Amino acid sequence: MAKYTIGIDFGTLSGRAILVNVQTGMEMGSSVYEYPHALMEEKLPDGTKLPVDYALQYPQDYIDVLTNTIPEVLEETGVSSDDVIGVGIDFTACTVLPVDREGVPMCFSEKYRSDPYAYVQLWKHHGAADCADRITEVAKERGESFLARYGGKASSESLFPRLLKILEQDPELYADMDEYVEAGDWIVRLLTGEDTKNTCGAGYKALWHKADGYPTTEFFKALNPAFENVVEEKIPKNIVSVGTKAGEINELGRQLTGLNIGTAVGAANIDAHAGVPGALKETAENQMLLIMGTSSCHMLISKEEKAVPGVFGVVEDGILPGFVGYEAGQNCVGDHFAWFVDNCFPADYAKEAKDLGMNPHQYLTMKADKLAPGESGLLALDWWNGNRSILIDNDLEGMMLGMTLATKPEDMYRALIEATAFGTRMIIENFEDNGIKVDEIFATGGITQKNPMLMQIYADITGRPIWIAGSKYGSALGSAVMGALAAGSENGGYDSVFDATKVMANLTDICYKPEPEAQKVYDRIFEDWKILHDYFGRGENNVMKRLKKLRIEAIENK
Repeated sequence: MAKYTIGIDFGTLSGRAILVNVQTGMEMGSSVYEYPHALMEEKLPDGTKLPVDYALQYPQDYIDVLTNTIPEVLEETGVSSDDVIGVGIDFTACTVLPVDREGVPMCFSEKYRSDPYAYVQLWKHHGAADCADRITEVAKERGESFLARYGGKASSESLFPRLLKILEQDPELYADMDEYVEAGDWIVRLLTGEDTKNTCGAGYKALWHKADGYPTTEFFKALNPAFENVVEEKIPKNIVSVGTKAGEINELGRQLTGLNIGTAVGAANIDAHAGVPGALKETAENQMLLIMGTSSCHMLISKEEKAVPGVFGVVEDGILPGFVGYEAGQNCVGDHFAWFVDNCFPADYAKEAKDLGMNPHQYLTMKADKLAPGESGLLALDWWNGNRSILIDNDLEGMMLGMTLATKPEDMYRALIEATAFGTRMIIENFEDNGIKVDEIFATGGITQKNPMLMQIYADITGRPIWIAGSKYGSALGSAVMGALAAGSENGGYDSVFDATKVMANLTDICYKPEPEAQKVYDRIFEDWKILHDYFGRGENNVMKRLKKLRIEAIENK
């Protein structure tokens, strides 16, 4: 009798579940559920206005993913819940929410329904940038060793800056909440009743180290005396390793999903990190996986732990057991292109695209593909949503240079694609400049399968072959692998991640190889791109930050 696992991937705007045959690796079916409240950047559901740089979500949407996708995928495939042996979960991170003693989100209560701090803060929420800067300053003053593992700078896309912000701006909420939890761990608690914190989220997003644990109480006290015992008071105590079982489906989990009580549930994982076991059959050191979606993550597997400036985190066993996992990334990739289509797609282009049966991205790609490298005359920086790696600065903004009265939308669209590829090359060169090799690149995510032109540009600009993962839902597939590990071999799953990936990982034979002539042109352009990158990004000219400050002041004074 065939056995199956379910991988559930919670993304930025939707959640998806896939059902995978554990013995063959075949993806039997999938279901996607769009979040009804989507991304709240301007106001809460009750109309409460939000400040600039906020990115919030409503946790009921995540519950609805469970109640819709899992029953649907079981019905679609005809697979009985009796044959589902495990569930794996991944989530965008750092995506965190305050909960009470029973695990109920604080925003569900009438008292905090209009309080922005009570809602989920999505990974790209930058409302605590000032607290992140203070963590960096205090850590440097005290000579804290943990800072080197995060590229030398704390990020507002991590847990403690956000929690410190709540303490100082909303002390009543801070006192009333029982815990501040990663959304992935909260989903595990809903399904199993087990209150856990996964090592991936703890290591990459909450300053935890396998040997050293969290920073000391003295460090937290130096930030704010009331923050001294934050770990003991507000962080889940039970740390569980990715690839292990966090618990089993309980009665509430059964009601939400239709799965049997006792079904194994794996420790939560970060979505980008989960993509690695979903894509790499023969995992080896010095391999990088690009997870390309609304943003991009660059997951690098190595045997060495080194301090690499600008890297978002380095965690032993953080991605795969036995390896050191490095995380870097770009805040804006798919969002980059969506912004352009939403704001810069002319009416005559829209009409022609409709006549050709194309969506705007397909149409612009068709026209941009006719351009030779350098033909647009444009050069763009990919900071439309700040810079994650290697500058770790969310106050940076996008830029495009070289526009004339002859510039066309396809020129700009291609320049934006090239900008994200140059950003990826900058990340790769930063690793290698600091002694960490990048021998092979793999890529997963919807963009990698939809846009061959984009992938060829990435190969030409990075100067490396790029292999494409076969699953449309790479992170969900990786979570299904983790579900098989949670179940274990005695229940039809696996005890080793490498045994599981040999069967369940999905890698195509599609490989984009650099074209020598294009690569030569892009090498020249990259030299100018680096000049702009350093000029605007390393403090020589802070015009972007001054303009952002003026924009915020104007909005607040309206």
